[in-house]
Amino acid sequence: MRRILRLCLAGAVAASVLTAAPAPVRAAETHDARPAGPAAPADPVDLVDPFIGTANEGNTFPGATVPFGMVQLSPDTGHFAGYNYAHHRIRGFSLIHLSGAGCRIGGDLPVLPTVGDVTRTDYAQYAVPFRHEDERAGPGYYRVVLGNGVRAELTATTRTGVQRYTFPATDQANVLLNAGQALHRTVSSEVEILDDRTVRATITGRGFCEDTEPYTVHTITRFDRPFTAHGTWDGTTVTEGARKGRGGAYLRFDTTRDRTVEATTALSYVDAAGAAGNLRAEGGRSFDAVRAAARRAWADRLQTVRVHGGSTALRRTFYSALYRSFLAPNTGSDADGRYTGWDRRVHRAEGFTYYQNWSLWDTYRTQAQLLALLAPDEARDMAVSVVKVAEESGWLPKWGHATVETNVMTGDPVTPYLTTAFHQGLLKGYEERAYRALRRNADGVPPAGSPALGRNANPDYLTRGFVPYVKGHRLPKPGHSDHAFGASATLEYALSDAMLAQMARALGHHEDAARYAARSRSYRRLFDPSTGFFRARDASGAFTGPADPARSVGFHEGTAWQYQWLVPQDLPGLIELIGGRRAANDRLDAFFAYDRLLRDPERTAREVWVNKPYAFYGAATYNPLNEPDLAAPYTYLSTGQPWKTADVVHAALTLFTDEPDGLTGNDDLGTMSAWHVLSSIGLFPVQPGHPTWGLSTPVFERVDLRLDRRHHPRGGLTITAPGTSRTNRYIQTVTADGVTYDRTYLTTDALRRLGTLHHTVGPRPSAWGTSRQAAPPVLR
Repeated sequence: MRRILRLCLAGAVAASVLTAAPAPVRAAETHDARPAGPAAPADPVDLVDPFIGTANEGNTFPGATVPFGMVQLSPDTGHFAGYNYAHHRIRGFSLIHLSGAGCRIGGDLPVLPTVGDVTRTDYAQYAVPFRHEDERAGPGYYRVVLGNGVRAELTATTRTGVQRYTFPATDQANVLLNAGQALHRTVSSEVEILDDRTVRATITGRGFCEDTEPYTVHTITRFDRPFTAHGTWDGTTVTEGARKGRGGAYLRFDTTRDRTVEATTALSYVDAAGAAGNLRAEGGRSFDAVRAAARRAWADRLQTVRVHGGSTALRRTFYSALYRSFLAPNTGSDADGRYTGWDRRVHRAEGFTYYQNWSLWDTYRTQAQLLALLAPDEARDMAVSVVKVAEESGWLPKWGHATVETNVMTGDPVTPYLTTAFHQGLLKGYEERAYRALRRNADGVPPAGSPALGRNANPDYLTRGFVPYVKGHRLPKPGHSDHAFGASATLEYALSDAMLAQMARALGHHEDAARYAARSRSYRRLFDPSTGFFRARDASGAFTGPADPARSVGFHEGTAWQYQWLVPQDLPGLIELIGGRRAANDRLDAFFAYDRLLRDPERTAREVWVNKPYAFYGAATYNPLNEPDLAAPYTYLSTGQPWKTADVVHAALTLFTDEPDGLTGNDDLGTMSAWHVLSSIGLFPVQPGHPTWGLSTPVFERVDLRLDRRHHPRGGLTITAPGTSRTNRYIQTVTADGVTYDRTYLTTDALRRLGTLHHTVGPRPSAWGTSRQAAPPVLR
């Protein structure tokens, strides 16, 4: 779910405002006044720009959060995902945002400081103008000077959002808490003023692409000083002095002398007591103390990767992508360990943190592997949380938001997600529990009473060996039907079967392994020799839809051109079907517009590959904006022409910039950002769900990875490529700990034993990695 555009980022930092009119912004504080070259800040946290991706459907948010935090306190401007750089009015600062999600989601409890009488209750009407010149954002911090003269600052802990408002001198300084409006569809809301400092709210909402089951959040907001007046509203009726309401509440302060108001809002998905407990556990500190702690948390997280070389813009773009890779999944358990499971019951996480928000169709391809490498403790808890979902609700998730299943997208993405965790050693103690859940998911279908869809086309897939395409097919539950995208669902099922076969074999379930391995070759049933491409089949088994692969039917967010490479378990088998290495390379060259790419890589990427946001269909070329093509550039590693991977990857990386439009596609909870990070350091998970890392040319001369010694005994890996550049991008030789290495991939086991991976690069292709033995393995 995607986008692309070019806008200029004007400014980001406002001067202090202590009067009704904003003070002018000093030139040294604007985003345009960035240091260049060696003068750039050494600390990665100072290179992160949260505004990247806020333009043209990147759907990122610029507000305050900590790594994997429950709270993302960020401005909403009217865009369905929250903030849009093209907008110029802020409706409120709300608690929940998912970075890069492609559908309406979150935005609960937008809070806005205003001045004067409170007469309007629709946040689209009382929204306040702002200028980008008066904004600043960094990891864990956001600030803006609003058009009403209020300076708003935001920071966060894991489960709280902290606000500081500096008002003009007035006795009518208001803080509006809108419980009745959000980015999603609000089903019900209640707000109650408990005393002269505290407001409680409960909000139930639903949405995200489909009309999903509702979820409920509980909040409690505590101010650092008493308010002088208050009221609530229901609908359009504002009642002064009221303590309860269904729409929202306003709190009034006298700021004629003390112009600053601070407030901490705690969030819980369990109950009001959970929100109060989170406030006790994480509240009570000053704004500046919380902001400093948030910065330290981000600095420690971003220090896991240190890059050397490249321009300031390149490093800024890289660290901003690394930052976004650590935004999700999100903490779901309260400070006391309680969480609401998918069975709608309250559970307690013992010995782990419970996480939620599972954009699995996206993240299983890149972000899951990056987190397993750089954040193994959190990645383990995330995998355990997914197993808990299965044990508590009966079925594994597909696309989970908060406490509910949305069933968005197709296939079986949870299988490669969990097998990745297994092969990375993150499921110790849970191996068989995870396997039982995966086997049930792979062999069955959730019952009618379950909110899950799972592999909803499994009956056909298991009996026919493919999922029949049924145009517009819908199911009685919310979500996407796999029959409506029968061709891509078949390819996704086959990929997942291949990964499950490897896990089954490793656990000693050899009969299961053989069965799943046989099913992993189901992709062959879609191959139409008359066209040389995959095609959907109808219920009779006949190929259906236009023969032109660019106009194909039955593929979710893509065409047969784009899905033809989604066979990572058996690329040699696919290459054989196409007609051999030469035919496969010719097709890859056409797919990437390779001849034009060599002449002008950046223009080819922007004018040939990229069309417009959400333009998934009707194309015969590479789509770097969407998930099905994420691994496609690495297909050349299996066709004996690995240098072309460098050509394509380095061209695709030009789509990532340090401007608001500098993210290629929706970020989908870190998916595209993780692609950028992994491709930039020259390690990519070419077989998602299996521990195979494809090698390509790093864009930095040196990368130091700080790795957990429990998984990587050396505690780190240094990747070097002296002299690497856009023109000097071809690998000549690779040495691993000083020993010549000729293969185009590494396994996780090999990666863990390494201390150094050195690339010699040059301006022309070499023979490195061109032998058949050098290619990534077939998974049988």
